[in-house]
Amino acid sequence: MSPGGAMSPIWFFWAWAALPLYLAGIFNRRFLYAGCLAQAAYLLARGAMIGRVPLVGPHDTLIFLSASLAGFSAFFHAEPGKIKMYRVLIGALAALFSVSAMLAKPFSGALPPVLSTYWFELHVGLSFFSYAFFGIGGVLGILYFLNLERPDGSIDKNKAGIEKSQYRFILTGYLLFSVAMIAGGVWAYLAWGTYWLWTAKELWTSIVWLFYSLYLHLRLRPGWYGKRTAIAGTAGFILVLFTYLGVGLLMKSSHTF
Repeated sequence: MSPGGAMSPIWFFWAWAALPLYLAGIFNRRFLYAGCLAQAAYLLARGAMIGRVPLVGPHDTLIFLSASLAGFSAFFHAEPGKIKMYRVLIGALAALFSVSAMLAKPFSGALPPVLSTYWFELHVGLSFFSYAFFGIGGVLGILYFLNLERPDGSIDKNKAGIEKSQYRFILTGYLLFSVAMIAGGVWAYLAWGTYWLWTAKELWTSIVWLFYSLYLHLRLRPGWYGKRTAIAGTAGFILVLFTYLGVGLLMKSSHTF
């Protein structure tokens, strides 16, 4: 029996194949997209095997996150000299998520009744799409600081473009995340009869939403645009990772992702 239950080993080959593809993406962006397609194919096959959307547990969600990260990274464009480090950071992050996913045990059983609703799937899917956008925003924050001043002391004009791209990615992630929270509230009402449960995951998810709300507000204020917002955009993704992985490991919650 394969690690995911009755799934053919050939599909696990495609899941593992994403790892070298993401590492090769450090040198050529096309490999990042190939890794995304390999993981998308794996998730589709896995979903067909288990008869539901595979979005439960770290195995599924980390693969979904790494594929989304690689796929959405295509929306950033910069001068050729600046794109290399972007590929390095995206490829390394996607590879790290992929390794972590394959080390986690897949959950292939039937969903409990509280999860058997389209609102749950919408909530989780949009959440991880937003995580991917936040992740790219974090990468661009790092790229902003790696894009140093010129020898004459002037600022590379592409630096402002990087910060602007970070803002656009984070704004897109914020909108998706907001819709995901609404869907989560509807799911909670259908499952437990209330739109809000005082669980650790819900509290930290609210902190994430408030943090990015603050980021979007501060970016419009004089003196915050640039270095400070680049730092905040990167710190936000660290907060996202803690909410996603740290809360589940350190605190009890009704969430499995």
